[in-house]
Amino acid sequence: MNIRLRHDAIVRSLRRNGTTTIDQLAEEVGASRRTILRDISTLRDEGFVVHSDVGRGGGLQLDPQSVQTKARLTVPEVFALLISVAAMRAEGNLPFSDLADAGLAKIEKSLPSDKVRDLRAFLDCLHVGSLSSHQDLSDVTRIDADLLPVFETTFLNHQYIRFDYRDAKNRKSQRQVEPQAMLILPPLWYLVAWDPTRKDFRHFRMDRISNPTAIVDQNFRRRHVPFEDDVCPYSELVR
Repeated sequence: MNIRLRHDAIVRSLRRNGTTTIDQLAEEVGASRRTILRDISTLRDEGFVVHSDVGRGGGLQLDPQSVQTKARLTVPEVFALLISVAAMRAEGNLPFSDLADAGLAKIEKSLPSDKVRDLRAFLDCLHVGSLSSHQDLSDVTRIDADLLPVFETTFLNHQYIRFDYRDAKNRKSQRQVEPQAMLILPPLWYLVAWDPTRKDFRHFRMDRISNPTAIVDQNFRRRHVPFEDDVCPYSELVR
């Protein structure tokens, strides 16, 4: 269990049980006493009010009115929120756009400065357009949940990405490319990449990508991607 999942499990346990002990929490989440003590300290730093009573019958208690005051969102999580709103706006289906933008701005402000820098660099790679009415959508499937975190690594560090790909004729291949941009043509999402074997740009539908991996020892330079006139950068969409 990773740190964030463990913290969430601890908070749920405290809310559910009222009073518990370090040993009980350690057994429940599969961690050591020292780890749980460190986790409790971190949760307090994030705004949770956790009372500790010593002696017989004592234990840990979470104030029922306690809430988290510091965001623990990652760059891919905030990015996912932003691009989801961007996709809805591109389709003209965002009735409460002002409220959505205000909420997202508050989330962005809660991030550390280095995460804000990464988020903005990530968003610079995002473009939005409109899908042709003749596009066949009968085979659209779910996008691999592992894709966005790998995108964060490869786009921000200019690293190659390797993945398995299934084309429109269901032919499977493995690709290793330079990720240059992301393109939203609602409801389709594309990775726009430079393919060194073909010496050209290629568009890969994200729902046809599986097993993405960052190639940490191979870097590339950013290239100018020649988009169509009706495609705009994300920054222009939110002005």
